[in-house]
Amino acid sequence: MSEDTVPADDSDIKRMSFEEALASLERIVADLERGDVPLDRSIRIYERGEKLKNHCDRLLSTAEDKVEKIKLNRAGKPVGVEPLDPA
Repeated sequence: MSEDTVPADDSDIKRMSFEEALASLERIVADLERGDVPLDRSIRIYERGEKLKNHCDRLLSTAEDKVEKIKLNRAGKPVGVEPLDPA
């Protein structure tokens, strides 16, 4: 991730799809694992990575809330839906 690819603020994260946020997070992890990023930049991209992770978590949670399990009767015929993981 080059210096010009990290926005000055993180307002773009809210508009990212799950896939975009995950790809950006993976680039940050790769940069940090390489170990050649200056400390001040490491801190900045780490903080951005945290925000990307939280965004991905929110998107996954929202998707999980929409997933439903099909209920079957004794004959195996669908009769409705219920939450996949009842709380």
